[in-house]
Amino acid sequence: MIRLFGVAVYLPRRPTSSDELDLIRTCNFLVSKVPQAYRLRNDSDASLQTSSSHLTFCRLTQVRWSRYGPDYLEPEVNKEVYRKPGQELSEEEKMEQDLKALQPIKAAPCNVTSSLFSDPTISKFINMMMKGGNKVLARSIMSQTLEAVKRKQVEKYHQASEEERESIECNPYVIFHQALKNCQPIIGISNIKKGGKTYQVPTPLTDNRKRFLAMKWLITECREHKHYRIFMHEKLSQELLQAFNNEGPVIKRKHDIHKMAEANRAYAHYRWW
Repeated sequence: MIRLFGVAVYLPRRPTSSDELDLIRTCNFLVSKVPQAYRLRNDSDASLQTSSSHLTFCRLTQVRWSRYGPDYLEPEVNKEVYRKPGQELSEEEKMEQDLKALQPIKAAPCNVTSSLFSDPTISKFINMMMKGGNKVLARSIMSQTLEAVKRKQVEKYHQASEEERESIECNPYVIFHQALKNCQPIIGISNIKKGGKTYQVPTPLTDNRKRFLAMKWLITECREHKHYRIFMHEKLSQELLQAFNNEGPVIKRKHDIHKMAEANRAYAHYRWW
């Protein structure tokens, strides 16, 4: 039983339906808005003892609310779901489509899109390249970089012979992903202290760590070794094309890490995880 403003709310059993849970959330919200001196007269009114016959609270706490009710459905941003013909749909999929036509649907999150040009890896690279929260500038630099890569490859394609044209890649998205893959190190170095000495121990890297190091090295190389008369997107396009061909300072940095790990392979037994 909950005593709220002189009104007794009694729950004869554990709440199972959404209506009973909404009642509990409403009581929690109203109690949280009342001053502490007027909420509860004593601890016996505040606590609801749990037993097999009824559910009681120990304390009433404020819950996090949502703007959507329980009858709202989750949004579906995959276009392939809607392009599937009706003859190939199963009975469950047909029921889901009929339900979506009648029930309200939540708004899609701001980080979810159904665009064909959406790429989570490029979005991650833009976020890492962004400075001071200026994402518009970071997006502009990335779009200009892809455009510069496309222009250089198309120009190279038209100047090449018929035999060489087949080996020239003109898609900037494929070039970006391949360049990023070429920059990813296979093994890394960790500093581990043993007996008062610090050893550089070769350690394996996770996929997220490999991608992070590749992006970090590309951005750092473009910022620190860029001529002041060269724009950022021009320097980044040059580094991407060099990394695509397994050339450039970023590839050299990856090889240096591998050589250092090979030189310190005698300390590999210090890695305990």
